[in-house]
Amino acid sequence: MKGVILWAGNDRHIILLSNFEAMKDILKAFELTSSQALNYTFFALAVLICAFILLKILRAFLNRYIRKSSDDLKVDPTQYKFLNNALGFIIYLGAIAFIFMVIPKLKTVGVTLFASAGIFAAIIGFASQAAFSNIISGIFIVIFKPFRVGDIVQVSNHSTGTVEDITLRHTVIRDFENKRLVIPNSVISAESIHNYNLIDEKVRNHIFYGISYDSDVDLAIKIIQEEAMAHKNFIDNRSQEEKDNGDPAVIVRLINFGDSSVNLRAQVWSKDPILAFELKTDINRTIKKRFDLEGIEIPFPHRTLVYKGQKEG
Repeated sequence: MKGVILWAGNDRHIILLSNFEAMKDILKAFELTSSQALNYTFFALAVLICAFILLKILRAFLNRYIRKSSDDLKVDPTQYKFLNNALGFIIYLGAIAFIFMVIPKLKTVGVTLFASAGIFAAIIGFASQAAFSNIISGIFIVIFKPFRVGDIVQVSNHSTGTVEDITLRHTVIRDFENKRLVIPNSVISAESIHNYNLIDEKVRNHIFYGISYDSDVDLAIKIIQEEAMAHKNFIDNRSQEEKDNGDPAVIVRLINFGDSSVNLRAQVWSKDPILAFELKTDINRTIKKRFDLEGIEIPFPHRTLVYKGQKEG
């Protein structure tokens, strides 16, 4: 018999085996004695049992680390269950590969199968490169903790906002206009992140004012200091030594001389970035009123235009 036709469901699914004798030779290669079959069976079971025990140990350590990291990042630990599944897949795949490579009867077939699987995995990996990149970046965020849920961050040139959620694929940031900015983890990991809550939430505002050359600089500095210290969000960040030395709680410096103004910079401390923004906007208003009342002029640029006379005729 040189060939056989196998029917699979209907007449459109026909598999033709043109060399049945070759198939018999392949099957004959797998013929084992009862002793060999028993030894190989025990060996395979032992490898799988060792893989099972190793997986249990690794999952215990992984779950403990994930719970701790999830508490630090304030995210749901169930988002990282895929790591457990991936770990099981890797361990058992390695165990099966080891069995195939050790048992001589399976080695040739195993090499062929795993080579084909490797090519297939490479194709899938290339097609899913962006997705895997986001997942790996999400794992790095869990490990290195550049920010947590609730932190106020600025990602490169994006808007500043509060981290609302960290998933395996993306990070959600809610800006101060209550808009959500969804940034892939691979992007946010490659950007410069300004985290206002990483170590110390206190913020030193640099607030700039320009006054005219005719205005009293000392009076302007006094007004800025009084209005800043009177605000509810102001905090005195001086050390005890600075207080003993009489250093001012609000330092105002003359930065430079502009084209039409003398430029001052005030250093005002607040508890966190949100309160700092409120302080800055409020004292801008109150300082403007004080300047108007006490004769401190805030200049604006002047431009002189010269019109040349038109020629007659």
